[in-house]
Amino acid sequence: MESRFGIIDGVVRTRVGYGGGLARNPDYGHIGDHTEVVQIDYDPARISYDDLLEIFWSSHDPTDWQGTRQYMRGVFYQDQQQRTRARDFKTAVQGRTDEEVRTRVVPLQSFTLAEDYHQKYLLKGHAELVREMKRIYPRKQDFVDSTAATRLNGYAGGYGSLEQLRREIDRLGLGPRGRNYLENLLQVRGLFN
Repeated sequence: MESRFGIIDGVVRTRVGYGGGLARNPDYGHIGDHTEVVQIDYDPARISYDDLLEIFWSSHDPTDWQGTRQYMRGVFYQDQQQRTRARDFKTAVQGRTDEEVRTRVVPLQSFTLAEDYHQKYLLKGHAELVREMKRIYPRKQDFVDSTAATRLNGYAGGYGSLEQLRREIDRLGLGPRGRNYLENLLQVRGLFN
């Protein structure tokens, strides 16, 4: 696990979508009873579910309320074990505050992938990196599902460290122009010395 602030070793893929509701075929304009969510696929040999829960609970204010189901803060569990662990974390957080913990622990009844324009949103602001990924992943779904695109999305958002980049840059598939662009981007953001 690298850092709770962004790119996390062991996370294989992230995709955004709509989850938790029963409405059929949600989309951004018709979300129904769903919540905007991030689906995280991870390698349990490199990071545990508890590690992910620790990052989640420490990276937001669980006493804050967004007011709508669309923007609800929540952990969506897939099985009884995940439910138990998420509730244990919520109980521990509640024990450390005098305010009500409003982050919910709810079953993931469904997940629908969000529209393409939502996927890898931070990365899409960097045309040079997108060109590199499109060279490797010409199909949109392969781009969305790509571990490399997930990692680059984090770097494009200003997350990650020099040490982490050095460990994984050869696995990202970038050519010389893309590598140079990414290094310059991190330099500008003060993440690369």
